[in-house]
Amino acid sequence: MKSAPVIEWTEGGETRSAAWHSESGTAPPMRVVIADDRTTADAAYRLACEGTALLWRGDFQNARQLLQAMARRLDRKPRKAVETPTPTEAFHLYRQAQSQRARTLGMLLLPFEDDYRLPLRRAPDVREPCSEAYGPAHGPFVASLRELLGLIGAHEWRKKGVEIPALGERIHPHYGVFAPIRGEYVGLVAVAPLPANCALAFDIGTGTGVLAAVLAKRGIAHIVATDQDPRALACARDNIERLGLTARVELVAADLFPPGRASLVVCNPPWVPARANTPLERAVYDPDSRMLMGFIRGLALHLQPDGEGWLVLSDLAEHLGLRSRAELLAAFDGAGLKLVGRVDAKPTHPRAADNSDPLHAARAAELTSLWRLALR
Repeated sequence: MKSAPVIEWTEGGETRSAAWHSESGTAPPMRVVIADDRTTADAAYRLACEGTALLWRGDFQNARQLLQAMARRLDRKPRKAVETPTPTEAFHLYRQAQSQRARTLGMLLLPFEDDYRLPLRRAPDVREPCSEAYGPAHGPFVASLRELLGLIGAHEWRKKGVEIPALGERIHPHYGVFAPIRGEYVGLVAVAPLPANCALAFDIGTGTGVLAAVLAKRGIAHIVATDQDPRALACARDNIERLGLTARVELVAADLFPPGRASLVVCNPPWVPARANTPLERAVYDPDSRMLMGFIRGLALHLQPDGEGWLVLSDLAEHLGLRSRAELLAAFDGAGLKLVGRVDAKPTHPRAADNSDPLHAARAAELTSLWRLALR
């Protein structure tokens, strides 16, 4: 929270200010007014749509209800009509709507004291969720209620964990690290045939460490798991220690590959080649397919002659018209790789069966694949 931007507002006839914090990288609002239990949902929604933020001074639970009421008004707002949009147009309209929703609902702000306490009636103790996400406190600041609710949700996921059938254990995701809720991709790594004499594997972009843990459970003696995100490395370290796999899994801070070559190199990059609107979206969106293509182009330099590279990838981008199958296959060929096998899985997440989802057609057709690649 060093060098945080500052927001200003008028309260009690005086100009006041506080540090501004946003995990999504949202710029501080230019205009801030005070709101409390007397503020109506219609008034709050109108101000938020106009770009005016509301700094809450009332009851915390009332603030949550107000946010829900604002969300309902957003949901009733007619969407931009496009006659029979293409899958790509539907995707961009969906992202535009999600971005606008986040901006509007992010206008309801809360004051935090220097120890992460909320000076509001009926406010929960949020010191632990805030410390997990933000680190040690560095003084008072203001942040959005919507962001705080995300922190609280992430804290609950971290405590509860995600059951991983392939491990027979739970993985505990940290805030800002992609949670392995969609288990089909983990299952693919658990069943694909291992290369012969596989004693060393690389897990590229390990995140929670779930794939490294699965590889260790499958009997690989040494796994080097990389990530460039300090949060991900801390999360993976906690999970690997909890699972008793520290002697088998080595964690390395790296952008893609560690030094050397391995018999097996695994990567599950973000699946959609689009710009991430926030830092937290980088686990889902891969601008210009940077990580995907970086893995493909660098694989030959880090693979043993008789080894395999496992690329775990959804074809959702293909159904959205954001990337073609021909482009993917051409990238394999251009990197000196050949396809030796593929294992597929249909998605099991609820959105695949949700007809009201704007991207339902693409999600229903989606297939997640583990591409087994070798040197040509």
